[in-house]
Amino acid sequence: MRSLLRTPPSILTPLTRDASLVWVASGVVGVSFGAVCVAGGLPMWVPVVMSLVVYAGSAQFSAVGVLLAGGGPLAAAATGLLLNTRTAAFSLAVADVIGTGRLALLVGAHLVTDETVAFALAQADPARRRAAFWISGIGLFAVWNLGVLCGALAGTALGDTATYGLDAAFPAVLVALVLPALRADSAVRRSALLGAALAVAATPLVPAGVPVLLSLAGLVALKGVRR
Repeated sequence: MRSLLRTPPSILTPLTRDASLVWVASGVVGVSFGAVCVAGGLPMWVPVVMSLVVYAGSAQFSAVGVLLAGGGPLAAAATGLLLNTRTAAFSLAVADVIGTGRLALLVGAHLVTDETVAFALAQADPARRRAAFWISGIGLFAVWNLGVLCGALAGTALGDTATYGLDAAFPAVLVALVLPALRADSAVRRSALLGAALAVAATPLVPAGVPVLLSLAGLVALKGVRR
C-alpha cells in the first residue's frame, strides 16, 4: 500500500479512470444485493455486515439465496465457501503484486476478487500491476459496500436491478478487462476457450458457481504450453 502513495500521477490517473468503470458496475450489483436481501425479509444489517466481513459478491448472492430458500446458516456458509475456492488460484496469481508486509498481505487478501485480479494482470509491468491492484481493490470495496447499504436502505422500493438488465454491466466489464491478454497471447486464448467450454457445458448440470470452478481446468492447457 505504501508503494501506491509513491506512484506518480501519470500512472494513477489513467488507472483510476479505467477502474472507475468497474466501480460503477460493482455499485449497481451491490445495490441489487442489498435490496434483494431486505426485500426477502432479512434484517438490513445482514447484507451490510456480510459485505464488510465476507466481501465476495457472487458467494454472497448464493449464500443469501440459500437462506431465503429456507436453508440454514451452515448450508449458506458452505455454499459461499465453495464458490470462493476460486480465489485461491487468483491469490496465487497476484501474490507478488500484493506485497510482503503483514498488513499488506492481510488487507490485500481481503481485496482479492475476480475484477481486481483481472484489472491488475492486464497491466504491462510490475509497478502498474501493483498500483492497479490497490486502486481497483480499495475502490471496489468502498463502492460495493456503499451500494449494498443504499440498496438495503431502499428495500422493497427499489426492486431487483436485474429487471432492467443492469446486472449485465458486471460481466461486460470483466470481458473488457481480459480482452487485451486474449489478443496478445494465443496460448491464453486457447486456455480461456477450454475453460469457457467446460463452464458452458457444465452450467445445466451443476449448481450456480460450480461452472466457474470447473473453468479453472483451462489453466492446465496453459501450463502445458508454457513448459
